[in-house]
Amino acid sequence: MSPPDPSWIVYGLIALYALAAACIYRILLTYRTPQGAIAWILALIGLPYIAVPLFLLFGRNRFGGYLKTRRPGMATLNNALCQFEQQGTVIDQPGQAKDSSDLRVLCRLGRQPFTRGNLCDLLKDGEATFEALFEAMENARHYILLEFYIVRSDKVGGRIKSILERKLAQGVEVWFLYDDLGSVWLPRKYLKDLAAAGAHVASFGDGNLRRMRLQANFRNHRKLLVCDGEVGFVGGINLGDEYLATAGSREPWRDTHCRIRGPAAQGLQLAWLQDWNWASTETPELDWEPPASSHGDEEVLILPMGPADIYETGALFFLNCINNARSRIWIASPYFVPDFQILNALQLAALRGVDVRIIIPEKSDSRIIGLAAYSYLVQASAAGISIYRYQPGFMHQKTVLVDSRYAAVGTANLDNRSMRLNFEIMAINTSMTFVDRIAQMLNNDLENCRLMTESDYRDRSIPFRLTCRAIRLMGPLL
Repeated sequence: MSPPDPSWIVYGLIALYALAAACIYRILLTYRTPQGAIAWILALIGLPYIAVPLFLLFGRNRFGGYLKTRRPGMATLNNALCQFEQQGTVIDQPGQAKDSSDLRVLCRLGRQPFTRGNLCDLLKDGEATFEALFEAMENARHYILLEFYIVRSDKVGGRIKSILERKLAQGVEVWFLYDDLGSVWLPRKYLKDLAAAGAHVASFGDGNLRRMRLQANFRNHRKLLVCDGEVGFVGGINLGDEYLATAGSREPWRDTHCRIRGPAAQGLQLAWLQDWNWASTETPELDWEPPASSHGDEEVLILPMGPADIYETGALFFLNCINNARSRIWIASPYFVPDFQILNALQLAALRGVDVRIIIPEKSDSRIIGLAAYSYLVQASAAGISIYRYQPGFMHQKTVLVDSRYAAVGTANLDNRSMRLNFEIMAINTSMTFVDRIAQMLNNDLENCRLMTESDYRDRSIPFRLTCRAIRLMGPLL
């Protein structure tokens, strides 16, 4: 066998370094922090055969394609937003406090207003959430909009599919949006059956050359359902049996969802429409007349966030909550990998006397992220930040409690992906009744937690501590 032609090796190296140069060019145009940019550039120069594939998978932090593809449907979206903003339920001065500037900031971040006349039901486990979802879909008269990161073809997924097929036969329109990476194990037959029954089915990424990309970033992590523009659901629960007590011998996942009845359901509908416009060329006819505001008197804001935003909406949401907390800031998140801005804000809040509590799971679905949390213990404890680990099962909820002024339920985690790379959504509620229910729920969770201390980190072996610190370096990718 003759040896390989060395010219091909030269051509390969030229192509590799050309790709590395293109990656560096993009980094210089779009980097967020000098430290991250320098790390990528050094890796691309020194180890291009490793760094180039990694950068293609994980390196991009802005999703320009979403904006470009959304432009043809911008008129429809703008009209829907204008109708939404002109509702009589829109609030200019949300919240009970005289100074609601931090709430108005959230309106500007999410490009949506607070609305009054809502009723939000807190759904604190999988059984309650799925029963509420099933009931809402069964009662739908005109259309059902679904958007979930993970859809499984198990017991829960099968029940969803059965209800949707039945409603389609009754003449109800179904629009089904899923993330192609989160639902990678969902059988194609499941989707083909829905489409054959008349459902409009689209994924957030595959099957269309104009959307195809070699990227692990920019996942659609939202989990929402809207029926007839009148009732909506948002929270951390995906469509899978892991949230059920009957899932097997293991404990079910602990998560939180929220049912919203009232005009804020159309805020969820607007966020769904933006995502659908990216994933499909179809434009559904939806109801934008606000439902009667007889459900309740709660003020609610729907806050979509994602890498196509002008600002880093997710990071600014958390920073706004932490920096404006006066007495307490409690955050429940399955992943705790804060960047230096978030960690500094938490430290400052604790130092000014705010009760700062972070609830994370003891048992994580990601061993790497679970280890990374240990590396923050010393800095957190020194400032007075309390980090609790939830003991029974895997805690997957994403909730934020700010003083007694407002609370948020949704999909955003306390990590870089949620704050900058994924499409997320939060529902923010200023009602004292709802805030009290969130506080009581988190207090119940805290009873099932253990408080972490510096010794959880300092008393461990040197290899363990080195591993935690090394993983922390990968925080922007986690």
